[in-house]
Amino acid sequence: MIVLDGPSHPGRVLKDHYLDPLNMSAGALATRTELSVALLVHLVKGETGMTAEIAVRLARFFSTAPEYWMNLQRNYDLHEARRRVDVTRIEPLKGA
Repeated sequence: MIVLDGPSHPGRVLKDHYLDPLNMSAGALATRTELSVALLVHLVKGETGMTAEIAVRLARFFSTAPEYWMNLQRNYDLHEARRRVDVTRIEPLKGA
């Protein structure tokens, strides 16, 4: 049984749901999308995040929407921030 801790990094989604099923390497994807191999390797490893440029290129290649890729990053970032940021000393604004 797989238990998810939160949203996956977009690089993980790229690897698990696109590259692996297609048996495609980051190098092959780089060539087809005109992105650098190093950038895609770092993305797949979760060492860098999704950018609008990457999202537009992946969307074109995989026939998805750029928003799909950007939303993966946004959801991941928000999850990580909620896990990491201590907001307990911030008093909510009253009467707003």
